[in-house]
Amino acid sequence: MNATEIRVEVAPELHLFVPSARRAGATALGTDGVSTLGHVIESLGVPLTEVGALVVDGREVPVSHIPRAGESVRVRAVARPQRVPGAPLRFLLDVHLGTLARRLRLLGVDAAYESTDIGDPALAALSAAERRVMLSRDRGLLRRRELWAGAYIYSTQPEEQLQDVLGRFSPELHPWTRCTACNGLLRTATKEEVADQLKGGTERSYDVFAQCASCGRAYWKGAHHDQLEAVVERALSMRTQGSTQGG
Repeated sequence: MNATEIRVEVAPELHLFVPSARRAGATALGTDGVSTLGHVIESLGVPLTEVGALVVDGREVPVSHIPRAGESVRVRAVARPQRVPGAPLRFLLDVHLGTLARRLRLLGVDAAYESTDIGDPALAALSAAERRVMLSRDRGLLRRRELWAGAYIYSTQPEEQLQDVLGRFSPELHPWTRCTACNGLLRTATKEEVADQLKGGTERSYDVFAQCASCGRAYWKGAHHDQLEAVVERALSMRTQGSTQGG
């Protein structure tokens, strides 16, 4: 079958996914004449989770569009904040994003996390079953068709990862309401209810406690509270700045 040549320009935000030769404006690309534009874009290395509008000769087209010879395609990055169908907004993180999962939970964001590698098919199925946005640095996982929704995590640094997720999805924040260990909801607890988890010094020094309604883990403002408070304050400050700029 004769190749169908089109021209493709990839947004700068997506350049890390494509070969360096395709980062300098529109470049020629041969297609087979039957594959969808979505398939063509993925063949370049760009996960569709990161793609916003696909613009062909000035008009927006769906990923199912079949490119024709001579067409010019602009691949735009996903718009921010990204709106995901369905509610409430929930996430699923793979085995490599444990710190990010704990920080999202600290902020009250529903973030399921698999601490063992259950495999891409199982993660994708769980994303679909629970309608969770899959967060991962695994491009292969993000290409699985059964995903409910997904997002590539661009940084390897937890602080930057958190900023990226908050900026991209703008989830509602309810700090100190979720268990960082299991994602369950916290409730106020008495010292007597959590006494079996307290050491002598803690029992003498603290009177305010919370407990996870799911796993029973106890929480109090211990030695690491200031560090956690700093994470929360930075996230809330970022949200406030974003709202101000947006207004």
